[in-house]
Amino acid sequence: MTPTVFITGATSGFGQACARRFAAAGWSLVLTGRRAERLHALADELGTQARVLPLVLDVRDRAAMEQAIGQLPPAFSTLRGLINNAGLALGTAPAAQCSLDDWDTMVDTNIKGLLYSTRLLLPRLIAHGAGAGIVNLGSIAGNWPYPGSHVYGASKAFVRQFSLNLRCDLQGTGVRVTNLEPGLCESEFSQVRFAGDQARYDALYAGARAIQPEDIAETIFWILNQPAHININSLELMPVSQSWSNFAVERA
Repeated sequence: MTPTVFITGATSGFGQACARRFAAAGWSLVLTGRRAERLHALADELGTQARVLPLVLDVRDRAAMEQAIGQLPPAFSTLRGLINNAGLALGTAPAAQCSLDDWDTMVDTNIKGLLYSTRLLLPRLIAHGAGAGIVNLGSIAGNWPYPGSHVYGASKAFVRQFSLNLRCDLQGTGVRVTNLEPGLCESEFSQVRFAGDQARYDALYAGARAIQPEDIAETIFWILNQPAHININSLELMPVSQSWSNFAVERA
């Protein structure tokens, strides 16, 4: 049976790269995204390689998620993989200066959207059984604090703990759960965070040899194709150019 993977946030970055990687391997794809034109263009591109079902959805919209997932056609109804990729960071200002609207958006997308897709698709993953898997896109920001990370980092710490807790609840089902925690990656993610400021984007990645979306897609493909008795609990990865800095000390 052709395996099926459900990918949220498929219209750019990691999600788009994952769609291309899994399509090249012959997997059937259920792809979600808010931008209809981009989503349908990707579905048309990959339709020559694999069966593709595009769903124009915002993961924050619980009712829309319930309706779309409840009406998945039989050919896409049993899933082997779920890639919870939809997520974002907004702004880098200190907590006392940032926008509450931005905080709401990050919580609604990074936490609640991930919860909706996971809960609604769990029965389909459990129906597949051994070999099925969930990959949640966490971040090193969920493990390591830095200025301006506040709600974004906290939301990724939630993803980390939720992933570990899911492992407990899914024991005996054969369904695996991985929290993938990338460091510096070059993608549209940073353009969104910097509100389209191309100069800041270019400065962030200049000379850094950052991780690329294709690197993440290859890693996720590897995770979901491990032998059915292997679970990668969490995987943190950075470019070689990135490491940790000293603790900050305020001096009188």
